[in-house]
Amino acid sequence: MSAMAGHRRLEGAIAAAATPLCEQGTRLDEEAFGPYADFLVGADLDGILAFGTNGEAVLLSVEERKHGLELWRDAIAGRALVAAHCGAQTTADTVALAAHAAEIGVDAVAVIGPPYFRLDASAQRAHLLAAARACAPLPFYVYEFAATAGYAFDPSMLAALRDEVENVVGMKVSDTPWTAFERYLLDGFDIFVGPESLIHLGREAGAVGAVSALASAFPAEVAAVVREPTEAGAARLARLRERVESFPRHAALKRTAAWRGVPLRPDVRPPLRDLDDTERTALEAWLEEELGSAAV
Repeated sequence: MSAMAGHRRLEGAIAAAATPLCEQGTRLDEEAFGPYADFLVGADLDGILAFGTNGEAVLLSVEERKHGLELWRDAIAGRALVAAHCGAQTTADTVALAAHAAEIGVDAVAVIGPPYFRLDASAQRAHLLAAARACAPLPFYVYEFAATAGYAFDPSMLAALRDEVENVVGMKVSDTPWTAFERYLLDGFDIFVGPESLIHLGREAGAVGAVSALASAFPAEVAAVVREPTEAGAARLARLRERVESFPRHAALKRTAAWRGVPLRPDVRPPLRDLDDTERTALEAWLEEELGSAAV
């Protein structure tokens, strides 16, 4: 029997979820996971990616991420898939997070390249191999984001890794422009689109879905474009993303979800920051113009 038997591979519209925090970002806001999960699941998403770039993962401790993943699992409660981003600065921490994800029964693991040191293909392979084996037989996804990691994964190394380890099944690719993205359309990989502006092109090229930070606050809007990908739909998402990025992004997305009725605080983990008064007024005015009255 295949080691993958019994595990559903990801597909469709996945939100790169924000992490609920409180007390100036120093503590997980445990009470917010449930209603935030209800908001995301209720918007026709297929799943969430917990503790990715949008979830402030690298700023949180291993223990915080383990406990938070358990909170996400319980809050989603089988209504959608839960993928755990387990990328960390060291291989040891990445392996610990990946093993924990498998132990608690989430649906998949994803790992970005450790930032700061520019790893060559051999070091990349060793890191990903250790992480994939730690969570086997859970489906394992490589998270390619050169702008954040500081380097790109080697495509030939990834192709060899896929042949070597059975649970390496796919990638989230967040690189832009399209010429940087398309080189990761590798045989045998389920590809997820990270940049909302490329959803239509990715889906046309065979991507199985999208993992979107924008979906953490605009879940229905992103899900609609993933289901029926068009150039116009992707362009609208790109405009939304561009406007969000004009503010401190993590806090802006949390404030947007709160504006839409989710009891999610704007607290972020320092050195990230909240919006100042001028930014907050501008964000709320834009949301009113873009979406109409706030949810109650």
